[in-house]
Amino acid sequence: MDVPLYLRPRVEPPLASLLGAAPFLHSLVDALGSPLNVLLPETVAENAARFRAVYRRHRLTGRIYFAHKANRSSALVRRLAAEDPTAVGIDVASLEELRHALGCGFTGDRVMATGPKDAEFLWLAARVGATVNLDSPGELDRLAGLVRGHGLGRVRVLARLSGFESADGKNGAGTRLLSRRSRFGTPVRDADALWAALERHADAVELVGLAYHLDTTGLEEKARALEQCVLLMDACRRRGLAPRAVDIGGGFGVGYVADAGEWQRWTTALSEAVLGGRPPLTWRGHGYGLRNEGGTVRGTMALYPGHRPHAGPGYLDELLSLPAPVLGREPGTLLLEHLHDLHIEPGRSLVDQCGLSLARVLDVRSTGEEPGAHLVRLGMNAGDVSLEEHGVLMDPVLLPRGGVREDDGREGAGGPVGVHLVGNLCLEADLITRRLVFLPRLPRAGDVLAFVNTAGYAMDFHAHQAQRQPSARTVAVEREGDSWRWCPDEDYWPITHPGGTPA
Repeated sequence: MDVPLYLRPRVEPPLASLLGAAPFLHSLVDALGSPLNVLLPETVAENAARFRAVYRRHRLTGRIYFAHKANRSSALVRRLAAEDPTAVGIDVASLEELRHALGCGFTGDRVMATGPKDAEFLWLAARVGATVNLDSPGELDRLAGLVRGHGLGRVRVLARLSGFESADGKNGAGTRLLSRRSRFGTPVRDADALWAALERHADAVELVGLAYHLDTTGLEEKARALEQCVLLMDACRRRGLAPRAVDIGGGFGVGYVADAGEWQRWTTALSEAVLGGRPPLTWRGHGYGLRNEGGTVRGTMALYPGHRPHAGPGYLDELLSLPAPVLGREPGTLLLEHLHDLHIEPGRSLVDQCGLSLARVLDVRSTGEEPGAHLVRLGMNAGDVSLEEHGVLMDPVLLPRGGVREDDGREGAGGPVGVHLVGNLCLEADLITRRLVFLPRLPRAGDVLAFVNTAGYAMDFHAHQAQRQPSARTVAVEREGDSWRWCPDEDYWPITHPGGTPA
């Protein structure tokens, strides 16, 4: 077999210490079953503090709204509810997320209601005093009707915008879209009609800011959209409206792979494999968006950028420091000079390094096709750790039962080995990873694989109970001296230790 193409995960404390406690993790799987999600609630608070440090560096005010949809956990939401209420809020995108946030300790004034909203969601958001991030003029009309019809107080709203354009395009209008067209938000070209609707409903709603969320990692595009929001806020004030905040959404990213060289080598090797220049790196030649057309690689690699030198708070800092192309001010300076608040809605980046997903090895056998490659069947399915659903590639960490083993004489047992990780469903498509994963040694039944950094969109976003297979339970853990303590996710409160004793 060729030199192993590792994609070893980035692991930082305290997650690294937790991985070092293999007997503890094995005991959790033995007691609670496979798959199992393990969360570190204190880390989400530390991540929020890192974002706040960026705010202080740029002398900005505003709130960090955790995008709840990234994880269903109660422990993470409760831990954030215990943070400074002026600094940390929560972004909810459904009625049940709103109910959950309120039940975990968030007051309505710390809640941002986003996404498409039905009448029940709008009513409860208005009733508890949440800020409503308006997705469309029609949603504004429905909200205003509910406020008047049920005698509710005036609701704070943000107007979400989309369709930002740059003046340096080459199409017929002399402009181009800054990012892919979105089905969310009001296009900027229709802004005047939106301002008129806000004026018409001034008795029911108060415009407190403008919002956007671009489907891009490009810093320049986001900076230009922020500039346009500042200009549009000036236009709002000329009409008697008084927005004070710019909400730039999320998309700050996470670096999943520790080594940039490993990521570069793997993506290069994928192109070579698609062209037939090396053995396949994936199950049945899957190309992750690439294809071979007459000896040329075509298509776009549909993968999350595994190694990111600037992500999370670092990405936000870079965005706020970027030279602005139109108004001549860095975005951070522009906000400060106009006395605007900055709101952000991080999801994935706020739960970076906050958890892992464990799966017991059920069976190991040869593929019968590729020399030296094996099928490793796990006690989980693709819905339990949906990394590939989001284009995220990284190796799991092997936790042998009983600790590190020497070579036991089996083929590949004592050195690097390529394996295909498959799930527990009777479906050919139930692949935990489509790629060939390299492990330091061949696992065996009873070992555990730890998929790290899965708290953001991976551990429960697509979880289900097909074939009545169990979906993962979730526990919260906390370091206590030289050992670890745990409790069910739903039993964690920031005023108690995971074991249930007073803090």
